[in-house]
Amino acid sequence: MRPPRPLPARWLCVLAGALACALGPAGGRAARLQQECDYLQMIEVQQKQCMEEAELENETAGCGKMWDNLTCWPATPRGQVVVLACPLIFKLFSPIQGRNVSRHCTEEGWTQLEPGPYPVACGLDDKAASLDEQQTMFFASVKTGYTVGYSLSLATLLVATAILNLFRKLHCTRNYIHTHLFVSFILRAAAVFIKDLALFESGESDQCSEGSVGCKAAMVFFQYCVMANFFWLLVEGLYLYTLLAVSFFSERKYFWGYILIGWGVPSTFTTVWAIVRIHFEDYGCWDIIDSSLWWIIKGPILTSILVNFILFICIIRILLQKLRPPDIRKSGSSPYSRLARSTLLLIPLFGVHYIMFAFFPDNFKAEVKMVFELIVGSFQGFVVAILYCFLNGEVQAELRRKWRRWHLQGVLGWNPKYRPPSGGSNSGTCSTQVSMLTRVSPGARRSSSFQAEVSLV
Repeated sequence: MRPPRPLPARWLCVLAGALACALGPAGGRAARLQQECDYLQMIEVQQKQCMEEAELENETAGCGKMWDNLTCWPATPRGQVVVLACPLIFKLFSPIQGRNVSRHCTEEGWTQLEPGPYPVACGLDDKAASLDEQQTMFFASVKTGYTVGYSLSLATLLVATAILNLFRKLHCTRNYIHTHLFVSFILRAAAVFIKDLALFESGESDQCSEGSVGCKAAMVFFQYCVMANFFWLLVEGLYLYTLLAVSFFSERKYFWGYILIGWGVPSTFTTVWAIVRIHFEDYGCWDIIDSSLWWIIKGPILTSILVNFILFICIIRILLQKLRPPDIRKSGSSPYSRLARSTLLLIPLFGVHYIMFAFFPDNFKAEVKMVFELIVGSFQGFVVAILYCFLNGEVQAELRRKWRRWHLQGVLGWNPKYRPPSGGSNSGTCSTQVSMLTRVSPGARRSSSFQAEVSLV
């Protein structure tokens, strides 16, 4: 008879998860993790000791010493039953203490565990196994959702970035900022895929052992890309508010300041976080974020969300003041419908939806928060690319012009180097609009920026 099948390795993960639930949030994630690692380390020590003793043991007519991933069963003569207490790890969360497990030594070897597998015999099955199954399905669904979202966003953003860079008439400060925002979304999507590959595909999600340098580097890159994405959302808010509120400013000078905010500030905080983790929490793959050190990353992100929300309110207030001017009253659409449309267009550009859960505790509606931030957030890049590139009137006009040019070149053999004299048809281009914004009065600039930034569809 073959020896009984050992406890599946996945149950060690179930035990670790159940242990974390049993310890509760009071002790903090770091304390829970340390105690979890202590018990798993104890199991490894027992396994090593049992295997060494089994090798040194003389063969007997009965059943030899055996390790089944949780318990070391001693050598026993045939016909006897060995009764052992449930492993210590089960006593932390089992509602009934003092449970035992047993095996019978027969002529064919050890029998299966009685009164059933460890989860049933030691009280884990009802409390943790079903919970683990539900959580596994939930996490798998969330992972599938945000994988689809980031994949769609990545493909759309790559095309949008190429369009804004290939057509020279679309080159202007506003579209430069849009391009940097698109790149931050692209990097964020790529960082998510790299993180998942490092944690799940390579099996480096064990927090009780020291993670590899590559896995930690993937987490640092991920944190940097996420923070950079939030700060470029902040830059979009700062730029639009500056257009509406500041009379005269140098776009070139401000642009380099935006570059520093969007890419420089996140690199500073991420570097500090990595250095601090090396010295104080250098365990696992640095994917545990429930500690005070996490505020080095979380604090700047929350600040950017709050500032962007304030800018959003200020811009909406400015747009409300534009409801009564004659130029809007004479337009065909209702001013309130235009305001509503403009508000909806600004929400994904500013990341206003993040304010809903930004300042709630991490354990408040964790499942809802996870779905909202991971799945809904993964489609944000797709929405921004659609609204601010593919539905942009300037982009559509330039694409139509290029299409007509290529069509004439292919069908009629038209020489693309010949350029007919311009009759002012390019007066509405991006560069002309931006140059006008730096010279005209604040009221005229607000009108131009309103048309350029929020009246896109």
